[in-house]
Amino acid sequence: MTSLMEIGQSLVDNCRAGTERECLDQLYSREAVSVEAMASPEMGGAAITGLDAIKGKHDWWQSAFTVHDLQIGGPYIHGEDRFAVTFKMDTEEKATGKRDSMQEVAVYTVADGKIVREEFFYTP
Repeated sequence: MTSLMEIGQSLVDNCRAGTERECLDQLYSREAVSVEAMASPEMGGAAITGLDAIKGKHDWWQSAFTVHDLQIGGPYIHGEDRFAVTFKMDTEEKATGKRDSMQEVAVYTVADGKIVREEFFYTP
């Protein structure tokens, strides 16, 4: 069985390598839930359910933004079933060329060796 730290480290390593989309099948439950801090018209709300929907979210992000710089902290373990990761990004919206900096904290919940929930916290 994969430990919480191993799951968290694998996610962080893939994010740093730019291969986070490719590791979803390995790390996430098919019924995983992803929750943003606020509703998004692109996602149809704040929460989406299912691995295919999460893959679609990743595809949308990659098609809509260029990431010029990404700094990742963690994983920070909390208890036996959660870990957090911090992200600091310099992004550019492809459609408008608008450049922006953002920071967020993501909290991941793990059950039976798979991520079952991810929650993103950020300032709008």
